Amino acid sequence: MLKDKQGRLLRKKEVISKLINRLRTIFLELLVFFLHLVGHLPSHHLRRLFYRLSGIKIGKGSSIHMGAVFYNPKNIIIGEDSIIGERVVLDGRDLLKIGNHVDIASEVMVYNSEHDINDQFFSPITDKVIIEDYVFIGPRVIILPGVKIGYGAVVGAGAVVTKDVPPYAVVGGVPAKIIGERKLKELNYRLGRASWFR
Repeated sequence: MLKDKQGRLLRKKEVISKLINRLRTIFLELLVFFLHLVGHLPSHHLRRLFYRLSGIKIGKGSSIHMGAVFYNPKNIIIGEDSIIGERVVLDGRDLLKIGNHVDIASEVMVYNSEHDINDQFFSPITDKVIIEDYVFIGPRVIILPGVKIGYGAVVGAGAVVTKDVPPYAVVGGVPAKIIGERKLKELNYRLGRASWFR
């Protein structure tokens, strides 16, 4: 007889269900590894093609720089004219929605799954992350599950965002706190073309 992680005996149906889930996990891990390799191709067009084929929705004119890491591509939506910097981590284990004209700098980590430290089994919990239009996220920012970053907000370099950021707010620090406000309220710029070989 087979047992689960908690030592409970499993019925035949449960064993089959766990086996199917394990096979799905292995397939996803292979896909994520393939996307890791794709992330080193020095062409936005090729990377974007493979990312779209894997299930990531990428709007017109948006680009993802080299070295991006994905945990699950199927729940990631990127709007139009957005630029995702080098070595960014995008977690699609729950919905990750990035708006239009969003500039995400290098080495940003966006997570929508974490462990419940108060659960006896250290179980994962997931929640969506929404990044609205015209947001700028500085280098090495960490965004945690359940966060919504409002329209036109700015997140300073190295911040850890643990709660919602209001529209036009400028936040920074660990944990991120409001440190200012964006003066320009009518945003209509385009980010333009990303460097070809990055």
